[in-house]
Amino acid sequence: MLRSALAAFAALALAVPAAAQVPPFPADFQTREITGNGATIHVRVGGKGPAVVLLHGYGETGDMWAPLAADLMRDHMVIVPDLRGLGLSSKPAGGFDKKTQAGDVATVLDQLKIGKADLVTHDIGNMVGYAFAVLHPDRVNRFVLIDAPVPGIGPWDEILKSPLLWHFRFGGPDMERLVAGRERIYLDRFWNEFSATPAKFSEGSREHYATLYAMPGAMHSGFAQFAAFDQDAIDNRAWLAAKGKLTMPILALGGEKSFGPMMATVMRAAGTNVTEGIVPGSGHWIMEENPTATVAMVRKFLDGAAK
Repeated sequence: MLRSALAAFAALALAVPAAAQVPPFPADFQTREITGNGATIHVRVGGKGPAVVLLHGYGETGDMWAPLAADLMRDHMVIVPDLRGLGLSSKPAGGFDKKTQAGDVATVLDQLKIGKADLVTHDIGNMVGYAFAVLHPDRVNRFVLIDAPVPGIGPWDEILKSPLLWHFRFGGPDMERLVAGRERIYLDRFWNEFSATPAKFSEGSREHYATLYAMPGAMHSGFAQFAAFDQDAIDNRAWLAAKGKLTMPILALGGEKSFGPMMATVMRAAGTNVTEGIVPGSGHWIMEENPTATVAMVRKFLDGAAK
């Protein structure tokens, strides 16, 4: 059964770009299916040098990172997973709390025989990255978090009051039936309302991601990511109380028209060495709206920060 599922994933990987294109990864990147911790994680790997892991968020997959991966591969080994349940990774019934997904990251690194890495994360990737950094601080050199809060950390309760974030509580027995066959409509809401300039999230990218999120189990997995936030907040508050703040260098990047300086406010509640950054002219979708500035800011931080 696993073999047939992986064959389906591989077929879709070839078929989706033919219908709708996103910026491609460099040809030197290879893909692997890494199994363990209750999931099979689809991973892109390319480049040589110190390792860096790029974690995506909701509404996208690891495909979002192609421009940054192309830059970093010049002197890094770049590892780009799809989160469990999303993209071409498997769609398990559970395990969408960020502690479990941090275990997915550990499994990927272990099987690639990588001890330590930099982390660059966006949206829900921030939450998975934070759990990994707390549980494995000795495996993280530097940590870049981009434009999304972390459950239970800093002004989390105030952030939850924003009407723009109603989807955090969108649940119940009918939620999947409401969006079945309407995945593009549901996702357009995110791409439009969270953009400074919606047109910069291209039609090709919209078609590409909508196709992936229409795969069986993908929307269920996406909703499960949000449903786990309450448990994530409990875990994060307990870790912060027991372990204290993260000590590795952290870059907290917010889109100018989105989280902005709030990203640094969030992470100063959880880290002792936090640098603030603003991606100019961008909303939430930093790699679509201002990839040039995002790549430059991440590159400068990873090159300049020392643990």
